[in-house]
Amino acid sequence: MNALGKKIRLLRHQKGWSQEDVAKRLDISIPAFSKIETGITDVNLSRLNQISKLFGLSLVQLLSTSDTDDDKDRMDEMNELGRKLQLREIEVIDLQKKVIDLYEQLHQK
Repeated sequence: MNALGKKIRLLRHQKGWSQEDVAKRLDISIPAFSKIETGITDVNLSRLNQISKLFGLSLVQLLSTSDTDDDKDRMDEMNELGRKLQLREIEVIDLQKKVIDLYEQLHQK
């Protein structure tokens, strides 16, 4: 897979879209889109422009490969923050249970 294909796949995943979703939006077949994503097919300028507009990017942003590493780093950071948030939510729930228990103990006395 080439850098452009990886970037398109990452953008697709960020949107939560399947290959079928993107293929429909581009008005091409799923296999044709898959070949773009895997780098099997060279993409013409018109198709690149269509893809960049679909993802809300300029053509330069789409073709820039330096953003791919930054995007991956951001995704990794977001995933880590999501895990930390889940742990904090568990801690909050445990603390709420303790407060409820203490409150009930106070009212039983």
